[in-house]
Amino acid sequence: MRSHQYGPDLTPPWKKQQPAPEVPAERDLVVEEAATGWCGAVVRCEKTAEGFTVTLEDRFGRHRVFPLVPRGFLLEGRVVTLVRPTAPAAPRTPARTASGSVAVPGARARARVARESRIYVEGRHDAELVERVWGDDLRIEGVVVEYLQGIDDLPAIVADFAPGPGRRLGVLVDHLLPGTKEHRIAAQVTGDSVLVVGHPYIDIWQAVKPSSVGIPGWPAVPRGEDWKEGTCRRLGWPVDTPAAWKRILSTVDSYKDLESELLAKVEELIDFTALPGQE
Repeated sequence: MRSHQYGPDLTPPWKKQQPAPEVPAERDLVVEEAATGWCGAVVRCEKTAEGFTVTLEDRFGRHRVFPLVPRGFLLEGRVVTLVRPTAPAAPRTPARTASGSVAVPGARARARVARESRIYVEGRHDAELVERVWGDDLRIEGVVVEYLQGIDDLPAIVADFAPGPGRRLGVLVDHLLPGTKEHRIAAQVTGDSVLVVGHPYIDIWQAVKPSSVGIPGWPAVPRGEDWKEGTCRRLGWPVDTPAAWKRILSTVDSYKDLESELLAKVEELIDFTALPGQE
């Protein structure tokens, strides 16, 4: 017997799938493709033989093309239907984070809940530099950075952390060169769920380009002399390590102010600790 209340369609209104809001696929709009979880900024929207498609660029600069289908994307966690922009958007450079990644609008407000995986760095200065350049990326990935105050006790620290599947540990080490104490300690703990990488610099200060700091180069400090204090003396700065670091850090605005050896290692750690499924 047909219901007069519902008409020919007997599905109750509250069970019907509501249409998703339509959102123009404007350039630089950051969305997530619902089926694959691919997140990126809109690069272009175009017509193909199969229909209209949208190209997304992720934070590593990789491109992927998706069809414009109803309810096919997530915008700030809500299901939406992307549609062609009413008029071509004027070309412009996507907003970037300090690390060079495509910026996600409102990233701080929508930071991912912290994963169990962690990145450990040797000291407070290392942690502050990583935060200054990669902070937005780390919040989006849900990776927390902690500092160790040296790596002499790294084997015990790793054992206490108890790494495993879904609980990865990445470690950034200063002056990680073959034959050094740091290199021997790193070899003891490296495994499937632990990645130890390092840069060649005596201290993280040297990972900041001298040109950014406004000096001709980082001075040579004889072995046995405190490197930071010796650096201050040779640069004609007051021998005040906290003040010197504040001065150095203030010159860092983006990845362009850092040496490539450090950039590659930090990006490697972020990739290692933020693999899909490692919640």
